[in-house]
Amino acid sequence: MARLSSKREEVKCPSISRQIAFHQLLLSARRTWLSGALGEALAEADPSILKSQLIEFAPADALKILASAQIRDEQVFPTPLLLQIKPTLVGYYRLLAGIPQKTFYGSGTGMGRLKSMENSGLITEKQKTLLPQFCREMGRAMGELVREISPRIRPEDLAELPLLTLGAQFQGANNNRIGQQATKDVFLAIGKIVGKTIVQQSENKLTLRNSSGNTVVISLSSDPDVRIQLQQGGVLRNKLAIEIKGGTDKSNAHNRAGEAEKSHRKARLQDFRECWTLIFKTGLNQAKLKQESPTTNQWFDVAQVLAEDGEDWTEFRTRLADVLGIRLSSSRK
Repeated sequence: MARLSSKREEVKCPSISRQIAFHQLLLSARRTWLSGALGEALAEADPSILKSQLIEFAPADALKILASAQIRDEQVFPTPLLLQIKPTLVGYYRLLAGIPQKTFYGSGTGMGRLKSMENSGLITEKQKTLLPQFCREMGRAMGELVREISPRIRPEDLAELPLLTLGAQFQGANNNRIGQQATKDVFLAIGKIVGKTIVQQSENKLTLRNSSGNTVVISLSSDPDVRIQLQQGGVLRNKLAIEIKGGTDKSNAHNRAGEAEKSHRKARLQDFRECWTLIFKTGLNQAKLKQESPTTNQWFDVAQVLAEDGEDWTEFRTRLADVLGIRLSSSRK
């Protein structure tokens, strides 16, 4: 008789590193493309203007359906007012419609002219003139969505439907793209910190006037990811270099810290006075991180900066304001 094997099959869950990376992307998406972003815009919007624009751009029968479902009209229908306050909300309505970026901004749709609003949070005068046309067309499409959902649209649909498209969007992001997205989203967060001090801005550069009347330039670059320069005597002097490491794989964390060190050493040769590193800190040995990058003056948790919440976010805001020579606009977070 054959002897039964005593060896047991092991039960082992595959790596969860991808989901941790997705969460990092989700943190910034809440502030740009999901309901948190809409809530921020509504806090600044004039209710009377908002109401009049919804009447103009949203189909009346669809508004009645939303009212019976106890859903706010602006949760489904865009208005020029909200899009001017928060340009990234183009992405909110795109995701609710369930349309991937490649399709939405593809040739033949005419939407490509608004793509920078979703990706960078900036809006040009030319884009402002397109908003009524955009809201009218999206009003037509979203009206169809409201009518066709059966048995009827519900509040949880608005929270869950966008995630189906967003998840596929995240799935298409490899580690390199995750890092690139984290850099862009940190730059958006910096833009919120400097706020009303900005005198000129583009997708990759912010120029501001600090409390002393000096010009400060914040720009996206490579080596470092973000460079901050102070203009003195007509010359830009390097002040702060920021490296952003968006990966979440713990086994590769110290390699990312080593990459930051290489960049910071180059920055020191360019006379940058300070070097900061933003990295996913959870579960990492902080002492070992410092060994990997001794040139880093300050370490911040990139997840907290993307979420705009937590002790590291508070510290990041405070220290950045000190470097820039500005007053923080509020004590919020």
